[in-house]
Amino acid sequence: MLDRRRFLGTLAVAAGSLPLLGKAAAAAKDPAGSLYARSLVIDAQSAPGEFLPDAPADAALSSKAVADARASGVTACIVNVGQVGNSPLKFEQAVARIASCERDIADHPEVFRSVRTFRDLEALKASGQMGFIYGFQDTSMLAGDLSRLTLFHNLGVMVVQPTYNLRNLAGDGCLETSDGGLSLFGHQFVAEMNRLHMLLDLSHGSARTIADGIAASRSPMAISHTGCRALADVPRNTSDENLRALAQKGGVAGIYFMPFLRTSGQPHAEDVIRHLDHAVNVCGEDHVGLGTDGVISGVTIDDKLRAWQQAFYASRVKDGLAAPGEAADTFDLVPEYNDPRRLETLANDLGRFGWRAGRIEKILGANFARLFKEVWSA
Repeated sequence: MLDRRRFLGTLAVAAGSLPLLGKAAAAAKDPAGSLYARSLVIDAQSAPGEFLPDAPADAALSSKAVADARASGVTACIVNVGQVGNSPLKFEQAVARIASCERDIADHPEVFRSVRTFRDLEALKASGQMGFIYGFQDTSMLAGDLSRLTLFHNLGVMVVQPTYNLRNLAGDGCLETSDGGLSLFGHQFVAEMNRLHMLLDLSHGSARTIADGIAASRSPMAISHTGCRALADVPRNTSDENLRALAQKGGVAGIYFMPFLRTSGQPHAEDVIRHLDHAVNVCGEDHVGLGTDGVISGVTIDDKLRAWQQAFYASRVKDGLAAPGEAADTFDLVPEYNDPRRLETLANDLGRFGWRAGRIEKILGANFARLFKEVWSA
C-alpha cells in the first residue's frame, strides 16, 4: 500500500453565513496569535513530512520538512510508527519505523525529541522543539503476544489503538458490519495497556469496540482522530453516545482534517469548526482536541497530487481499508488549513467565531496534555 506519511503536507452555522476563514483571513489582526504562541499545541495524529510520492516510508526527512516542523509552532504530535492491516511482517515494520524516527531525532536534535513522560512534554515548550509521541494505529504487530507491548513501551510507544478499520485479534474495526466489539484478547489488551500506563486510543474502532474499550479501561482514553457521526453519518466518525461516554471517563476526542467531516466531497474550514463545536456541545470543552491525521508541511494541489491520490485511493480499496467518505478525487486535507501554521489559523478562526481564549487553548493542546499526564503518571 502507498505510504500515507509521505502523502500530505496535510459552531453550528450554515456554510453560507461563515466569515472569512483560513489563510484568506490571515492578514486580519487577531489576538489568537499570541494565544497560540503561549499554548501547548498538540496534534494527536500527525507527523513532520511533505508530499514526496516516490520516497520510501523510512526516507529521512527533507530539509523543507524539518524547517516546516520548526516553524509550525506544534509542541508535540502523536506519530504513527506502525503499519496497519492483517498482512505479515508488521512487527518488523514497526521496529523499522521507530528506528527511522529515532534517526530523524538524532539528525536534528535541535528540532525534535521523543516524548515518554509528561515532563518531556513540559520541556518542549521552553525549548521550542517538537516532540514525537510514538503510537500504533493497530495491534497487528503484537501478533497475539501481549508481552510485545512491554517491548514497544520500552522503545517509546505511548499510545496504541486496538483496531484499524478491519477485524483483527483485538476486535472489530469500523468497517466490519457485524460490529462484534472487543474480543477476549481485546479486553486483555486494554488491561495490559492500563497496567503499563499507556494511552488507549479507540480511533478506527467499530461503535461497539469503542463502547467496550471505554467501559473496560480503568484509565481515561482517547479517540485521537475522529469526527461527529451526528453531523456526517460515516463509519469513521463517532456517535454522540460514545463521545459522551468518553468524556464521562475523562477522555479526549481529537477532531481531524479528513474527508469524513462530510459524507462526500472535499472538507473545508467550516466543516472543521462545525465538528469542533458539536463535539464541545456533546463532551464539554475539557474533552475535545485536535488530531488532524495529516503531516506538517503544506502540499501543492496539482496534477501530480491528483494522480497520486487516485493511486493511493485505489491501493486502499484493494487492501480493504478505504472507508466511506474517501474518494479518488478527495484529498486528505482542508484547503484553508494547508500549511505548517494551520493550527494557528484555526485558532484565529475560532476566535473570530467568538470562542474565548481559554477554550481555544484547551482545544489546541491543554486537554490532551492533561490526558497524557493523568494516564502516563497514573
